Amino acid sequence: MYELKFNEKVCATCPTYDCLVRCQYMDIDKDTAKVEMEKMINGQDSFVLHQCATCYACEEYCKRGNHPFYLITDLQEKKGVLRMPKPLVTQSVNLAIPTRRDIQEFYGATEPAISLCLFPAYIDSILGKLFEDVSIILGRHFFCQLMYLHFGNPSLIRERLPGIIENIARHNFKEVIFFHDECYSTLTSYAPAYGIKVPFKPIHLFEYLYNKLKEHEDEIKPLNIKVAYQRNCSSRLAPKKEHFVDDIFSLIGAERVARRYDRENALCCAGVIRGQQRYELFVDVQKRNVEDMMNAGAEYCVFNCPACFDSLSEAVAKKGIKPIMMHNLCKLALGEKPAGWK
Repeated sequence: MYELKFNEKVCATCPTYDCLVRCQYMDIDKDTAKVEMEKMINGQDSFVLHQCATCYACEEYCKRGNHPFYLITDLQEKKGVLRMPKPLVTQSVNLAIPTRRDIQEFYGATEPAISLCLFPAYIDSILGKLFEDVSIILGRHFFCQLMYLHFGNPSLIRERLPGIIENIARHNFKEVIFFHDECYSTLTSYAPAYGIKVPFKPIHLFEYLYNKLKEHEDEIKPLNIKVAYQRNCSSRLAPKKEHFVDDIFSLIGAERVARRYDRENALCCAGVIRGQQRYELFVDVQKRNVEDMMNAGAEYCVFNCPACFDSLSEAVAKKGIKPIMMHNLCKLALGEKPAGWK
């Protein structure tokens, strides 16, 4: 029903093929990239489908907005390329079956509303000056489903997403803040790429946090710390919001250290790579990432994605770097102690 808006001519005339050449997990030169991309455009098999770490980065590397990553994941499903173990896929698919559900049954339906997706553990952190009078949307009935790009099941997203959007939209919210930019990116990148309409305005958490911090700017106590920012996969789908990371850090007195693996050159947390049972690559990616933070002198590692936090926080903590979610870092700058903070 929903078809990917992919322009073959735009891809065929690309001067760089950066979407594949810049990949952090495959070694591909320009000539090889052109050949393999032509194969995929024609619906043929390619080693790219089998070696892809599903890190989303090629979406950001393509400056023509032509959705190479979505093309790759659609072909992975058609070709039966399944990097995740089948039992894990089955469990994950059954976990998030959405049905019609009203928000009033949960945590109110007044604006502003913030979606916590499938992360109930963070309810206690949505408190304080940054989140006064915020309604919470939570659970599988409002879960964006985008994680199935990692599982070789992208058609499931298109099957379920319209119902998810309806579950939110019928409450007549004009704007909805998304705690995880996977949800934000689903509605601002994936949905438009397949012609799925979104009748409300998605707001990125970082944009919301920055604006709230500005409201309380006279209460901010500069943290005077050096931080590494761990870019998660879905941030690749919302690069226009990346400036809010720097804006927030500047506002709260956090210095973003200069790293090799940051910004467009960022490495993922490698949690998905571990799930793909590519253990040697998983160890290598995490090692390079953490050592890069250490060499840059980072005192804190700042996360946006709860899954990245779960995957990488222990590794950075072992090296003396404090792991913290972005919204909790903002709380510290306002003199508020995050739940469970030591």
